[in-house]
Amino acid sequence: MKRGPWTARITAVAVCATAPASAQQVADTAFRPDVGPPTFTTDQGPRLAIDEGHRNFHTAGGRYRAFADLARRDGYRVRPLSGILSEVTLGSIDVLVIANALHPDNEENWTLPVASAFSPAEIAAVRGWVERGGALLLIADHMPFAGAAADLAAAFGFELSNGFALDTVRRDAAMVFRRSDTSLATNAITAGRGPAERVDSVVTFTGSAFRSPTDAIPLLTLRTSVVSLEPDTAWQFAESTPRVPVGGWWQGAVARYGRGRIAVFGEAAMFSAQLAGPDRTPMGMNAPAADRNAQFALNVLHWMSGLLD
Repeated sequence: MKRGPWTARITAVAVCATAPASAQQVADTAFRPDVGPPTFTTDQGPRLAIDEGHRNFHTAGGRYRAFADLARRDGYRVRPLSGILSEVTLGSIDVLVIANALHPDNEENWTLPVASAFSPAEIAAVRGWVERGGALLLIADHMPFAGAAADLAAAFGFELSNGFALDTVRRDAAMVFRRSDTSLATNAITAGRGPAERVDSVVTFTGSAFRSPTDAIPLLTLRTSVVSLEPDTAWQFAESTPRVPVGGWWQGAVARYGRGRIAVFGEAAMFSAQLAGPDRTPMGMNAPAADRNAQFALNVLHWMSGLLD
């Protein structure tokens, strides 16, 4: 593989996110942010399920342990959800979180082609459930995760790019979205329910880009300097790797769908709290620059639960 300045930088970033290095990404069990009093009384909040039935890279007891704990502390009734997605399994929950699902063929093989993690029947069940009032938080990171979730996202009008969203100017895997430059939207979600819940910046860690239906509400808008690198194999880059300009595309958005709501994000670590690499570097809500990510996660859940409009 030819290694120019670009590929050398990306390869250095890869130590935090490749499949072989997955053992070096562990949950930060000490992370416990101060988010104020719970929104819901214990065991009376919305029923929130985190998908664990589709070879998910992030699970309630693993890399999304901090997210699950954050939601529980806010009063959500959190549990893992295994097995197929159907009208029956979805009928007992209010909020479904799907983070980085994979088809069995790609669980240990992060190369093209990438198969859908969800069957046509599951996609129809989820779409119908949201249309009747369910709330879906769909998170699909860089390739191959975006490809695995593409069919499910398309059912709601979202077009996922199966690549790696990277800023050609800032040359950093972490991207900071700010109100001050409008890359972070100003709306009910970033305003929260009062000054203590206001979010002025959000940090993501590589991820993917997507385009949304016209009625969607942007949250995280990629700068004009961002491109999507789309290799045949995850984290294997060369000077010939296709680069698609994705400036103005999104990495976070929400939309209403029928009586329900959907939130889509192109990056998963932003809602985690992990220790990455041999130096146990904080990555996610526990990263120093991402001090508002936890509140942002709660605000998104509050919007999905109908508390924000």
